[in-house]
Amino acid sequence: MKFRTEISITPLTERLNHSAKIFALGSCFAERISERLARAKFSVESNPFGVLFNPASIANAIERLSAGRTFAVCDITAGKECYFSFDAHSSLDGKTNTEAFANLNKAVAQGAKSLDEADWVVLTFGTAWVYEREGKVVANCHKQPASQFERRRLSVEEIVERYSQLFEAALRDKQIILTVSPVRHIGDGLQENSLSKAILRLAVEELVAKYENVHYFPSYEILIDDLRDYRYYEEDLTHPSKVAVDYIWELFCKAVLSEETQRLLPQIEQIVAAAEHRPFNPNGEEHRAFCRKMLAKSETLSEVDFANEKSIFERYL
Repeated sequence: MKFRTEISITPLTERLNHSAKIFALGSCFAERISERLARAKFSVESNPFGVLFNPASIANAIERLSAGRTFAVCDITAGKECYFSFDAHSSLDGKTNTEAFANLNKAVAQGAKSLDEADWVVLTFGTAWVYEREGKVVANCHKQPASQFERRRLSVEEIVERYSQLFEAALRDKQIILTVSPVRHIGDGLQENSLSKAILRLAVEELVAKYENVHYFPSYEILIDDLRDYRYYEEDLTHPSKVAVDYIWELFCKAVLSEETQRLLPQIEQIVAAAEHRPFNPNGEEHRAFCRKMLAKSETLSEVDFANEKSIFERYL
């Protein structure tokens, strides 16, 4: 007897290993997967402008970074208690115009370098609904009055045309993984959320069919159809729980990582967890022996950068 409709995912032909550099942009789900990649000791940079939810804002960010186009003073808006840009998340806000300007352009410098060096780009679309101010899509409304914005829905054709331009120019030499975020945008309304996800899914399907270097990972279907139960959501009933992310990560590894890289993951996790361990007696011989053992083990995995973990172990010797 079967109680679930488990999803079958065809592994990518070209797959990730630790020599690859990864750049991720998009919704908060992109950050969850990026965190898992970072913990597994991959070289990954995510969301230099903070969380981005819609394809238009993600495309704007890619264009800015690929051109190395810095923010100008006119791009910064004064709020009640801070200065911000409508093209970035509030995490880059500043108490002064100068601080916001510095935060934003530091993000451009770091993000442009990471995007340029990336072998793989992971893009996660969250919603097809956008807010426009003065005819331009904003990445974040920064709690400004609703009267400043007009809300509309992107079309499949609009998304496909925009990303076709990116895939044939700024991202033409990179492997691309597209995902649709399983996070439910209840604020849009359940019917509107379903329509939004359908638009994103259709756009992604067209892009995958059009470009050989573009691949789809079904994070949306894994949570909505495979797991399909509120126990796999956080208390807000919109975001996937840790158990759900663990499961999606497991399937991501099987589909995207090389078999040799998958075999390394348990050893990597053992070393990372050991570095996080807080010993009862840090100066005792037992813990020093443990640190020597972990150092020796980390040396056997020469393809993985354990610089941070090694410094922690060496501190106790």
